[in-house]
Amino acid sequence: MNSKKIPQAVISRLFIYLRELTELAKVKITTISSAELGDRTNLSDAQVRKDLGYFGNFGVSGSGYAVNELVEALEKILGKNKVWNVALVGTGHLGSALLSYPGFKSHGLNIVSAFDISPKRIGKAIGDIKVKPLEDIKKEISGKKIEIGIITVPAKSAQSVCDKLIESGIECILNFAPVALNATENIKIRDVDLSREIETLSYFLVNKK
Repeated sequence: MNSKKIPQAVISRLFIYLRELTELAKVKITTISSAELGDRTNLSDAQVRKDLGYFGNFGVSGSGYAVNELVEALEKILGKNKVWNVALVGTGHLGSALLSYPGFKSHGLNIVSAFDISPKRIGKAIGDIKVKPLEDIKKEISGKKIEIGIITVPAKSAQSVCDKLIESGIECILNFAPVALNATENIKIRDVDLSREIETLSYFLVNKK
């Protein structure tokens, strides 16, 4: 399987399937058909089969998918069977909110380090994390085996922070800064522009019937 050939939309849908299957497993449902899984996720059974087909042959014709087995397989595919250490750069309002959010751990994401350049924030504890100066980032990432970086700094600082993360060995970055970041192909960057997402709702309001 070559992950580069798998559309991002497929990966996103796998997380949706996993969430639904996990709920089914909790109530002791043991099998489900592609049509039933499609109904629960507002997708066609053909789409479900196509998405899962990227990763192998799951289920038995006429019998459906074994829920627990498919949960286990999807968790492995999506890296949900591991805990990933995360570093966050930028401890303003958004960064502090993310540091205080308890839900990441249930998804296998463990924020272990936070960084800032502001003397007012360096040394401050946010939850269990003590904010450190940005110049410590390489040592922290290496010492704590951090594999994911989160950027919550202003747009003008985001590229330099991105560069520091990459220089420190980070290959996966979640970017909340409202700016496109430049990186080589081997670096995976996901942009989350909260302002843009909210603005799309205004289009809905203006164009609703």
